[in-house]
Amino acid sequence: MTSQTTIDTAGSGDKAPAALPEQPPASGLRGHPWFTLITVAVGVMMVALDGTIVAIANPAIQKDLGATFAQVQWITNGYFLALAVSLITAGKLGDRFGHRQTFLIGVVGFAAASGAIGLSDSIGLVVTFRVFQGLFGALLMPAALGLLRATFPAEKLNMAIGIWGMVIGASTAGGPILGGVLVQHVSWQSVFFINVPVGATALILGVVMLLDHRAENAPRSFDLPGIALLSGAMFCLVWALIKAPSWGWGDGKTWTFIAASVLGFALFSFWETRVKEPLIPLGLFRSVPLSAGVVLMVLMAIAFMGGLFFVTFYLQNVHGMDPVDAGLHLLPLTGMMIVGSPLAGAAITKLGPRIPLAGGMAATAIAMYGMSTLKADTGSALMSLWFALLGLGLAPVMVGATEVIVGNAPMELSGVAGGLQQAAMQIGGSLGTAVLGAVMASKVDSDLPGNWADVGLPKLTDAQLAQASEAVQVGVAPVAKGTPAEIAAKISDVAHDTFISGMSLASLVAAGVAAVAILVALFTKRGENAGADAGVGHI
Repeated sequence: MTSQTTIDTAGSGDKAPAALPEQPPASGLRGHPWFTLITVAVGVMMVALDGTIVAIANPAIQKDLGATFAQVQWITNGYFLALAVSLITAGKLGDRFGHRQTFLIGVVGFAAASGAIGLSDSIGLVVTFRVFQGLFGALLMPAALGLLRATFPAEKLNMAIGIWGMVIGASTAGGPILGGVLVQHVSWQSVFFINVPVGATALILGVVMLLDHRAENAPRSFDLPGIALLSGAMFCLVWALIKAPSWGWGDGKTWTFIAASVLGFALFSFWETRVKEPLIPLGLFRSVPLSAGVVLMVLMAIAFMGGLFFVTFYLQNVHGMDPVDAGLHLLPLTGMMIVGSPLAGAAITKLGPRIPLAGGMAATAIAMYGMSTLKADTGSALMSLWFALLGLGLAPVMVGATEVIVGNAPMELSGVAGGLQQAAMQIGGSLGTAVLGAVMASKVDSDLPGNWADVGLPKLTDAQLAQASEAVQVGVAPVAKGTPAEIAAKISDVAHDTFISGMSLASLVAAGVAAVAILVALFTKRGENAGADAGVGHI
């Protein structure tokens, strides 16, 4: 199959042909479209699974390794930041060196990093190898998409992407259940070890079945300064948000990192207008609907990933559920995302993206408000209602915002737009965990001393209060061994009530973010390029 497109790498309108050369015909299994789909789906399944399976393991990791609240956040933040910052660069690597090779390297690296996490005995090593997971996951994802686009004829590409999306959705939904079973009956390490046989399977399938595809006139340079500036800016921003509760929002260190982040983003934007082959062609953002789609994806991920981070601690540490029960209670959320996605696709096809996207974010805002009302004794039925509504609200945004981004990009930049969509979602997830984590920590620090004193518990020293606050931020009652049962019960009540007050405020902030996203959705529209190739947006 031969396809023709043009790529304006600088966003300046100077277009260079980037045709795929004639590929050797598929013989037997190698290069067969459906076997290619199976292979890349197995590989990307690891990345999708990691998005939710690790959330179930976080409480066990925190307890086993004695991690602080901020360190547990970095288990998620390190992975998503590395993934987000590397996605577009990784796509260009695939264009230059071949998507098959890039995909196989991503699979091997992701599986190896997963195994290394399982062997780690400190939170520092876990976070380090999570960063490597993100880097190799970034290699894997765009390469898999490139292989599908090059292998499937245009009239069947949408169907292939839809099936691939169902696999990813099923992996996302199954993550909490599988994670709960593994954490409860094996260990938290097994959550990462499971990626090793999956990666080995994808590697064997890839070697046997994938056919290499390369573009002519592929990029010959890489925007290393742009990568460094964007990575530095994102690191400074998230680091400031995570450390602000302990440093204080008025502390000079907090604002130094925030200022460094703003400066980094400004320098990145300036550099991208000067470099010949930018990391992100800024000309893409001249399209108001495309820009709205990117902002919408970021806001959605902030509300979703930030909210999900606390729910696992709420279920396990406040309600006392085992990991399997916690995973089952999250199934309405991820399950409704699978059910809602085809319904959302049909609605967007009939009505256009604006109404379904605004409606989806409205449902998300209502669900997050509902989650702010959860208490220590809230029943499973009510929890499931809010979780299901959240999943149903997120589905149109996951489908529609991606189509808006890709469809409103010039056809020659549709691949870059697809990478931008994925990066926006990962950055939003990282910011959501950081921002809502900062809200939680600040609320706990503010309320815990008063709540502690109100029930007549002995006054704590500053050091003891800091330790207690760290425990309460993840829903754990700081009860020392040998504490009388009556005192222990009071401490547990105070800890859980304080945690819930923090989670409630964080959920209200997430609801506010979702409400803002309703207005952003009104600026979206179906793009002229939302044809066969735009189907890649359903990933």
